[in-house]
Amino acid sequence: MPIEFRHHDLLRVFVEVAQHGSFSDAADALNLTKGAISYQIKTLETVLEMTLFRRDPRGVALTRNGQNLLMACRSYYLEIESEVLALKGIANQSLTVGMSSYFAARWLSPRLMSFMQMHQSIQLRIQPMIQLFDLELQGVDIAIRWGNGNWDDVEITPFLPLPAFPTGNAEIFQRIQAVGMEQTIQHLTLLNDHDESNAWTDWLDIAGLPRQIRRDTLIIPDPNVRVQAVIDGQGIALMDSLIQRELDEKLLFRLSEQELSEYGYFIARPRPNVSAKSIEAFVEWLKQNE
Repeated sequence: MPIEFRHHDLLRVFVEVAQHGSFSDAADALNLTKGAISYQIKTLETVLEMTLFRRDPRGVALTRNGQNLLMACRSYYLEIESEVLALKGIANQSLTVGMSSYFAARWLSPRLMSFMQMHQSIQLRIQPMIQLFDLELQGVDIAIRWGNGNWDDVEITPFLPLPAFPTGNAEIFQRIQAVGMEQTIQHLTLLNDHDESNAWTDWLDIAGLPRQIRRDTLIIPDPNVRVQAVIDGQGIALMDSLIQRELDEKLLFRLSEQELSEYGYFIARPRPNVSAKSIEAFVEWLKQNE
């Protein structure tokens, strides 16, 4: 069924929900209520006669029809943006970079002005992301992803090596000092960044500690929330030198000298990725500022 002009607002709501993976977050972004968002999505699904989202306790996920519609919407909005910029006499060199708000605030923000001054013709958009997967579906040209770089869903360029090490609050640090890591870690909750993370297994191997089949793990994808959870004593997490302020202020403590030296931040490009001058300019700038 063709989409009439009056339904374009529904598509805008659809794109926001798809990007955020949540009715609540999309409602905040659009300054609407969650109920209004839900109603508009149901209306769009009725108009199109197809289901666009699967609902689950963690949020919403796109169906195959939803993924196809999102790709079409992105092409449509990019075409409009290009036309507007052309009318204004501005070359279209837009660039969307996905990253966690944690990395954006702690590393990128203090340096970003130099890029803006060097490349004034590039329209840069920093897109805060918690799940740095399915980049193409989320309309991201490149992303900054944390880990060891062993991913096959994106093209990887090493960028900022920052070894990862276990951290805890003062109470946990004192316990480890008293009886040792091997005895203490058995009774601690391990905080992970996503469901299939191997980071803790990698660290246990490096530290020479036995692997354990553990149920006391907690998945916290947002690094900012993970930092606060460690401070609050909810468990221990693998962090890097971007938490130096918390270490200096004795809010967090390094629990071991053993570290994952191959971990850090990588430039991730979705496959297939069209090379663009704006992408190359940003990648080159990143390398110069690592």
